[in-house]
Amino acid sequence: MWSDRKKTVAWLTLLAATNGLLFALLYHYSLSTIRGQMLDTVALAGNGYGQERFASPLNSVLNAITLASMVIVLVTVGVIALARQRYALAITAVVMVAGSTATTRLLKAHILRPEFGVDPQRAGAGNSLPSGHATAAAALAVGLVLVLPPAIRGIASVIGATYAALVGIATLSSGWHRPSDVIASFLLVGGWAAVAGLLLVLAQRRTAVVARGDKHPLPLAAMLLGGSALVVAGILALNYTFHRMSTPVEDMPNRLLALGYAGSVMVIAGAAYLMMAVIVRSIHRVVPHSQGDWSIGEVGQRGHVDRPVDRDRLGEPSIVRD
Repeated sequence: MWSDRKKTVAWLTLLAATNGLLFALLYHYSLSTIRGQMLDTVALAGNGYGQERFASPLNSVLNAITLASMVIVLVTVGVIALARQRYALAITAVVMVAGSTATTRLLKAHILRPEFGVDPQRAGAGNSLPSGHATAAAALAVGLVLVLPPAIRGIASVIGATYAALVGIATLSSGWHRPSDVIASFLLVGGWAAVAGLLLVLAQRRTAVVARGDKHPLPLAAMLLGGSALVVAGILALNYTFHRMSTPVEDMPNRLLALGYAGSVMVIAGAAYLMMAVIVRSIHRVVPHSQGDWSIGEVGQRGHVDRPVDRDRLGEPSIVRD
């Protein structure tokens, strides 16, 4: 059991470090290189497709992310955990949500975006990375998945990832954020989830029992395969668009702009599903079963539990509100 805990600590430490590294690479590429800024600008310039067809639902999704709604969901997360008598889990979920939100606001206030003349329409807008709306949606979705009972955790993770993806796509489609802002938010949430999980594991007693059967293979496989396919397809679309850019963004053909937007939408959605897939893949290592949830039978060397019991606004050209 103790060797399993050390493996879990190593795994969560690796996840936190990986998310941090990917965030740093994305930050450098999207803000500090001309190519990265051009790809973001192409996606924003092509977002008219989304605005024309989905303006009303997109606005509804964004308007639902308010301070009041965040407080309500956060309280709901705490109530669920407390109702299940999972006090440490309640604190962990709150730490993850609060940490992700605070880090987003801190970074947005202090990151500087150099101007390369790529997007003169928004030259005075400054930095918009990460997206507060996308961070809030992803953090609240992960928080709910953490505290829900194992029986519904799998389907909840798919719904939560879909919701985070929709919010991220809505910020792009409404002109509130660049694609890199949204993906950076998902990486922040993934990193904070790993840190919160690490704290939970370190605070557990050595006798804590985790159930290796709670892996949710079907939702996990769906999110891994679907997320990977979306990211690959999106990158291919963006690569095709970039290599056919022979004029300033404002003079590019509409079909290339639309393809750049579509590619960014696919990468955002894929990133949301992959983020949640990693959470689902890791959560059974982190969240132990309490006696109220399970009848503890013989615990084998690998820690199996035998039998369960029923029981933001990049405007056109204004910027970011979140």
